[in-house]
Amino acid sequence: MPGSLKSTSESGTLILTLSNPEHKNALGPEMYAAGIEALNAAENNPEIRTVVITGEGSLFCAGGSLQRLQANRRLSPEVQAQSIEALHNWIEAIRTYPKPIIAAVNGAAAGAGFSLALACDFIVAADDAVFVMSYGTVGLSPDGGASWSLVRALPRALACELLMGAERINAGRLHALGMVNRLTAAGEALGGALVLAARLNSLAPNVLASIKDLVHDAPSNTLSQQLASERDYFVRNLHHANGGEGIDAFLQKRPPQYR
Repeated sequence: MPGSLKSTSESGTLILTLSNPEHKNALGPEMYAAGIEALNAAENNPEIRTVVITGEGSLFCAGGSLQRLQANRRLSPEVQAQSIEALHNWIEAIRTYPKPIIAAVNGAAAGAGFSLALACDFIVAADDAVFVMSYGTVGLSPDGGASWSLVRALPRALACELLMGAERINAGRLHALGMVNRLTAAGEALGGALVLAARLNSLAPNVLASIKDLVHDAPSNTLSQQLASERDYFVRNLHHANGGEGIDAFLQKRPPQYR
């Protein structure tokens, strides 16, 4: 039975759950399409302020299904190329999505599951969670933007250790390296992610979208380009209704009510 992507909501947060328990929440094309569809719907829903991606049960995601990959070896290479393109479309949708996305990682995040977590804006992980780029152990190279994400976040030597050596790295070490935002007790990553989501939900959505754009563009911008973008976003947000509400609330010493 193919996996699915379950969708629920809680207090302004859309929760997307990777559900393929027979194969350790392995990813597949049906999940990629459902993920993009869910994000598109949530983007136009003002009641949804944040998104959490998690895995069903005790682990996050084992990556791609090896059984499906083995079967694809008997088909045209174009079949696998199209499957990876579908995954990459979902990764790009996450990266460019205007609302914050949090990965809640319990247990293992392996292969494309690790790539998926890296695509999110925040990672909340259980203190016993492990991450591994397991491609090399099965004769494959990474996908899902893993090489892009790790090389930008880590020293080159450590990125090579993870990508080439397929070394397991625990959540505590990634937290120390600044790649995991928050650690929780074992099995409590989703709860921790929802606490973070509640904090983000209390902030101005237009401002969070602006910051996500600025963070996305910063690595490829010159300082002059980034300063110009910061100016434009600042002016736009100052003249947004939420700008007036935020300043008024601060001066009146009350909680702001952003829309």
